[in-house]
Amino acid sequence: MNFLRNRLVVLGLVLLATVLLYLLLPSIRQGSMEPSLDVQRMGLVAASPPPPPTINVSVRTGQLPGDPPLFFREALPIDGAGRQILPKLQVVLLHGQAFTSKTWEELGTLALLATNGYQALAMDLPGFGNSPDSDALKTDQNRVDLLRRFMEALGVRTAVLLSPSMSGHYSIPFLMKHGTQLHGFIPIAPVGTRSYTPQQYQSIQTPTLIVFGALDTNLGAQSHKNLMQLPHHSVVKLEGARHACYMDKPREFHQALLDFLSKLQ
Repeated sequence: MNFLRNRLVVLGLVLLATVLLYLLLPSIRQGSMEPSLDVQRMGLVAASPPPPPTINVSVRTGQLPGDPPLFFREALPIDGAGRQILPKLQVVLLHGQAFTSKTWEELGTLALLATNGYQALAMDLPGFGNSPDSDALKTDQNRVDLLRRFMEALGVRTAVLLSPSMSGHYSIPFLMKHGTQLHGFIPIAPVGTRSYTPQQYQSIQTPTLIVFGALDTNLGAQSHKNLMQLPHHSVVKLEGARHACYMDKPREFHQALLDFLSKLQ
C-alpha cells in the first residue's frame, strides 16, 4: 500500500513540473530571442552616419562691357568656416554648345572649387546664356582677344583654363598663342585639335589634363589622339561616360579635377 502511495506522489510531482515548464517556456523563449527596445534603438543610431557638414557658397554674377558684353558667374575661395581666403589658383571655365556657365553652378563645380580654395570664374560664351552674339568673333585671333579681355578685366593672371567641346574654338588657339599665360589646361573633348601640327603641340609647355568619355568615340577619341602630342599631359578616361562626360560622371570628374589642381600648386 505504501509502495502505491509513493508512486502516486511521484507521478503527481512529474505532472506538476510538466505544467510549470509548459507555462514558463514562452516567456523564456521571448526573453532570449527578442532584443530590448533600447538595444534596437542603439543599433539604429549606430547604423546611421552623421550628416556631412555643409558650407554655403555664394555664386555672384556680373557682366563685362564690350563687344560683346560677357556674362559670368564667380565663386570666391573660402575656408572650412566659410571665410573668404586668397585663392590657390584661378580657374576659368568655358562650356559646350548645349550648356552655359549655369551648368557649372548646377553641377556643383563652382562650389567645389571655392570650398577647396580656388577662385572659379565661369563665362557665358557669346551667343549663349546671357552673353549676346557678335559678328566680331569670326577669326581665331578675335576669340583669343576675347579670352584675354575677360581674364584681364577680372584680374586673372595665370589661369587654369577648362574647356569642353565647342569652346575649343576659343581655348585651343589661346593655348597655341599664349600657353605661357596658362598655369594649366583642362580640355574635355574639345573641337579644333586637328588644325595644328605635331611641332606646334610639342612646343607647348603648359601642364594639361586631357579628359574624355569612354563612349565618346568621335570627338573624344579624336581630340585625345591629337592632344597627346602635348609634352606635359595626363589623361582621364571616364568609363561609361558620353561626350559631356562631366555630366555623366560628375563625382569621378570632380575628383580628377581636384587631383590635377593640387599638383599645380
